[in-house]
Amino acid sequence: MNSKEFIKALKEVCEEKQISEDVIFDGMTAALEKAYAKETGLPNIRIEINKETGEIKGFSYQKVVEAYTDGEDDEEEESVEILLEDAKKIVPDIKVGETIEEEVALKDFGRVATSTAKQILVQKVREAERQSIMTEFEDKEGELLVGTLSREDSKNYYVDLGRMHGILPKTELIKNEKLTMGSSIKVYVTKIDDTGKSPLILLSRSHYGFVKRLLENEIPELNDGTVILYSVARDAGSRSKIAVYSEDPNVDAIGACIGEKGSRINRITNELGGEKIDVVKYDKNPITFIKNALSPAKDVEVYITDEKKNEALAIAQGDNLSLAIGKKGQNVKLAARLTHYRIDVKTPEQVKEEKIDLSSALS
Repeated sequence: MNSKEFIKALKEVCEEKQISEDVIFDGMTAALEKAYAKETGLPNIRIEINKETGEIKGFSYQKVVEAYTDGEDDEEEESVEILLEDAKKIVPDIKVGETIEEEVALKDFGRVATSTAKQILVQKVREAERQSIMTEFEDKEGELLVGTLSREDSKNYYVDLGRMHGILPKTELIKNEKLTMGSSIKVYVTKIDDTGKSPLILLSRSHYGFVKRLLENEIPELNDGTVILYSVARDAGSRSKIAVYSEDPNVDAIGACIGEKGSRINRITNELGGEKIDVVKYDKNPITFIKNALSPAKDVEVYITDEKKNEALAIAQGDNLSLAIGKKGQNVKLAARLTHYRIDVKTPEQVKEEKIDLSSALS
């Protein structure tokens, strides 16, 4: 490959990999200077590569000094330094501290240069592509992306995100969902790691953040701040609870999320494979908020038993007791995550039997 063909190939690679030509040229220049110094024993060499023709030139340079440093090897000094009086014979107005250059013949350096250039090109392309990819994806952690399922192994699916693949562990799928290879898929980015041999993007569909981002995509009022999403609690594949509110008294926050005839929330439920979503109203009063979070249970008495530890007691009976607790305790667990309170659910009879004193509790 001649110089022009090499430059053409380099430019094509840079365009394909979306990396800067300057990064590659700078890396190659530094490497060639190092290779030349190693081959000739001369440390003061500057390599110049013509970015259009690929022509390589070499220049030796010397720093202008008043006098050589005492105790140094004269021969080594004269290879990197030049006395001011000698420098002025070449460049009359040169000053101490400046450098003087002279083009040198690279002789048989062409073969070494070509070999080194190829090695450095591969290395620098990898480094630059890695940096370019990280620049593109570094702010995507905690965001929703759309990719294509490209392959799988025993533990993971691999999602084509364009310039790289993300890893979707099978443990991060929605319960009982089945994926089709080659299909488009929405994923939530849980982690981006650049400390290994190659950048790593970990994905999830079971993370509560996945529901949060789906809601923001589907409901314009969440994006413009008309409706505020306070918290999300999720049992992936089964049920999620979301708490929303609006600072505008004329806005129905719950209605905005559900949509006309349930259109908005149904689209999200479909993306989640039928996972149910309870939309409840957030309230600054923790007692009211906990009551709302325990929906669909009604007529529940709530007491804050320990403000510092965020502990609460909910008293319900009949059908409302089972609704408050939920199947296998799911409803109360989600309500606890949503409100950030530890919630005990008991009947009035249990309160009496256990002689629980609620006289000092907030209600």
